[in-house]
Amino acid sequence: MAASILRLHFHDCFVNGCEGSVLLDDSSTIKGEKNAVPNKNSARGFEVIDAIKANVEKACPSTVSCADILALAAREAVYLAGGPYWPVLLGRRDGLTASEGAANTQLPSPFESLANITAKFTDKGLDMKDVVVLSGGHTIGFAQCFTFKPRLFNFDGAGNPDPTLDATLLTSLRGLCPNEASSDSNLAPLDAASVSKFDNSYYKNLVNNSGLLGSDQVLMSDNTTAAMVSYYSKFPFLFSKDFGVSMVKMGNIGVLTGQDGQIRKNCRVVN
Repeated sequence: MAASILRLHFHDCFVNGCEGSVLLDDSSTIKGEKNAVPNKNSARGFEVIDAIKANVEKACPSTVSCADILALAAREAVYLAGGPYWPVLLGRRDGLTASEGAANTQLPSPFESLANITAKFTDKGLDMKDVVVLSGGHTIGFAQCFTFKPRLFNFDGAGNPDPTLDATLLTSLRGLCPNEASSDSNLAPLDAASVSKFDNSYYKNLVNNSGLLGSDQVLMSDNTTAAMVSYYSKFPFLFSKDFGVSMVKMGNIGVLTGQDGQIRKNCRVVN
């Protein structure tokens, strides 16, 4: 669940800012983000945020936003998984709408080029270093087979696998994700070396051509990002430190404060 909560926070902040829009259900006036391609049948953890919100509302009614709860929960999830602890600024307010279309276009995809992914980060005020650092969040969690299956069976359009993929990992993944539609939703660990521990083994995997997603392994295709990957593979403390810094930056994207937005009573619906 730690990876799911972290991912929810990321998917929230990258679509119109950290304002809790990813938590909204569809309604007669809102076509929410839960059914957008990057989230449908994959975004999880909503009930965890609901439970936290219900308890917070009992103690402090209409005081703590869903956006702040999600930011705090992501930090706690990472910390409990062995990762860093960073300061979370509070005072975000919740947005009044959501956008399935924005989620489809603004969230980075596992099939995109490094240039496209970096452009989506810079659009949010982040930089190439943040791309490398925040990708390290893939040290925990799982991915569905369809997100990387082209690397296994038809990377070049001629039926060949991705030549950068380690041969042993390729064999293993083909067993987990056979080349048939029924395997699309099967799960594979993003970091098989330490599935539930937040550490720097993600970067060691990339150095060894064992990144799961194409959007992970592509970090080794550019001299600048590859140098950062190598650096973090050797210095786990520095990865932890920089991850916290990048999470603070991400948590400041497009926040609503003051009288903007509202403090939702229920994270799934606008008051």
